[in-house]
Amino acid sequence: MNLLYANDEKGAYPDSWYAATATPMQRFAPLKGAIKADVCVVGGGYTGLSAALHLAQAGRDVVLLDAQRVGFGASGRNGGQLGGGQRIEQDTLEKTLGVDHARRLWDLGEDAKALVKGLIAEHDIDCHLKPGVAWTASTASDLHHLHDYAGHLQSRYGYDQIEVLDHDALQSVCPSPDYKGGILDMGAAHLHPLNLALGLARAAQKAGVRIYEGSAVNHIQEGAKVVVQTDGGRVTAGHAVLACNGYMGGLNRKVAARVMPINNFIVATEPLGNRIRDVLPRDVAVADSRFVVNYFRLSHDGRLLFGGGESYGYKFPRDIAAKVRAPMSVVFPQLKDVAIDYAWGGTLAITMKRLPYLARVAPNILSASGYSGHGVGTATHAGQLMARAIMGDSDGFDVMSAIPTNPFPGGAAMRTPLLTLAMTWYSLRDKLGL
Repeated sequence: MNLLYANDEKGAYPDSWYAATATPMQRFAPLKGAIKADVCVVGGGYTGLSAALHLAQAGRDVVLLDAQRVGFGASGRNGGQLGGGQRIEQDTLEKTLGVDHARRLWDLGEDAKALVKGLIAEHDIDCHLKPGVAWTASTASDLHHLHDYAGHLQSRYGYDQIEVLDHDALQSVCPSPDYKGGILDMGAAHLHPLNLALGLARAAQKAGVRIYEGSAVNHIQEGAKVVVQTDGGRVTAGHAVLACNGYMGGLNRKVAARVMPINNFIVATEPLGNRIRDVLPRDVAVADSRFVVNYFRLSHDGRLLFGGGESYGYKFPRDIAAKVRAPMSVVFPQLKDVAIDYAWGGTLAITMKRLPYLARVAPNILSASGYSGHGVGTATHAGQLMARAIMGDSDGFDVMSAIPTNPFPGGAAMRTPLLTLAMTWYSLRDKLGL
């Protein structure tokens, strides 16, 4: 199944609130004929756009190919949360990778957060950037862990942007009966993800990047020069950047064995008006402690954007709104009958350890993917790190690529059924409150 076209109309953004409110961008023509470049970037999400932008700003001749539209994939559909660090908590990284490696990963995660904020400011990207992400606990043990973790970040890393919230304090932030308390990270932020992607595309185009949409790559020939083939043409380049994430397909077997696409779903309610104070009296984003994470925030026009619900097949469910309404009604029973104006799905990618997979898959081909739900900052930063590595400074890229990333058991054929078993178990644990 080709996930580029399995759930979406060819050449069109999904019917999401993001697409309905984005600052539109003129469609780029597809690639026709044979061209040459210093670097060919495959994929027009945060990773590819960031890599292309940074390479072009450094004087490289860059071509970017996207099978659909720039920002079409997870970069234009996600929850819009910009967190620091990595997807895995620092105390876990210290135990599995060692204190020194964990420290470097923390610093790179903070660099990623600063990079996104800096790009928004530098290129005047109107994506409604706002501070604050709360992590909430649905059980007493989760609450204890979150409070301990906040202390760990303060004492070990000097991170003082987190406010510890008991039950009453959290209720003033997010009055949900499902949550016992949590932490509020005011160094994190939330934003309109598609407008961020489109803003990066405009900046890349201005910097000289040649962008081609509707140009699906069907073959990559390795060698001293990389030849990237589409149905309509080919690009011969000194380097290639693979920035496909959940849409990699069979372009590279090494990546496909370690990075698996999964689906997630988001709804946008009707504008809430005065009911906002009963949902999110403070305009911050929220993610909870469940394994199948619920995440939500307010839109700039007063809707609740709520993400949740798991899917074990690659086809989106027929009724996405119903799938997301179920967990939303647990978090906010007062909204069980609220109208849902938009409902959409998206394909992201995960790894076994929920840490990104950065690799030099050939001497002159770099790849980054598998952000596991932490991609707004990490993907944008991965693009910059690959650009720097191509230009001779591979320090940050080497730190990220040193993360051990095991292939999924059974390879691509078995990864989906095994994930189904695991997700079913963890979903049951969530429902039982274990």
